Amino acid sequence: MRRGLILSVAILLNAGLFVLNLLVARADGSRAVLSQAVFNIADLVGSGMLAWGVLASRRPPDVDHPFGYGKERFFWAYTASLVTFSLAGAAVLLEGISQAAAPHPLVDLRTAVAVLALTFGTSVGEVLLLLTELAADRSGVQDFLESSHQGMKTIFYQDLVGSVGSAFALGGIVAVDLTGNAALDGIGAAGVGLLMLLTGILLASESRALLVGKSLDRDVGRRIVALVERDPRVRTVRSLQSMLLGPEDALLALRLNFEDGLTTDDIERAIDDIGRALRREHPELRHVIIEPES
Repeated sequence: MRRGLILSVAILLNAGLFVLNLLVARADGSRAVLSQAVFNIADLVGSGMLAWGVLASRRPPDVDHPFGYGKERFFWAYTASLVTFSLAGAAVLLEGISQAAAPHPLVDLRTAVAVLALTFGTSVGEVLLLLTELAADRSGVQDFLESSHQGMKTIFYQDLVGSVGSAFALGGIVAVDLTGNAALDGIGAAGVGLLMLLTGILLASESRALLVGKSLDRDVGRRIVALVERDPRVRTVRSLQSMLLGPEDALLALRLNFEDGLTTDDIERAIDDIGRALRREHPELRHVIIEPES
């Protein structure tokens, strides 16, 4: 997946949409259009945080961080989800409730409809771009959503929520045009805010689990045990501990009970062979610690 391309597209499009939605919202007074401007600027800030997380995670290991800086991606994905969805969503929700409670008349509904339609089309285009990249990478959507690629998942949810939110805001403006009730503009904006808020809570929860030390998937763990125990020199796997250090970086610690009669040299060779086999089968295992146990 070309993550740099997806990030660059997200940053450029959100910058352009923010300016456009903000100008229309100021001229028209629509809270639904304003909600999209807030969402766009939050997306822009969030995408910038994710880009910084990618750069920061590439720093080499040092004395203070012997396993590297891979978790920078998880931290900035967590921060981006809070800024993009939770804080911005709460602001949009409150603004929408304010408009619904005390409606202000809208000036130019046709321009508001046009800019929201453009925002919807752009958000759908970003979703299709990411799905195209997944297909080119031969990755399924479910596998992607269950992965630890929090940065790309945050962008995917941004685009998905942007599509649904702009459609909801567009529906509110159309309803105002048909009924003349400006309160519906506020209801549309509040719906967008609530959707953003709920998505932020979901993403923050996922990122928190990765930050505090989530293990490898249980199915992956079972495959690792099966692979190790196929080695004739291994009697059994006594314990398996793992932790995700980044989207493509994991720490694995094994305690193995070897067969009787093996010399120290035999055990050392077995540990080297098992380590190579594990990394070949699971490239994300960049740190493998194997401890023999009697």
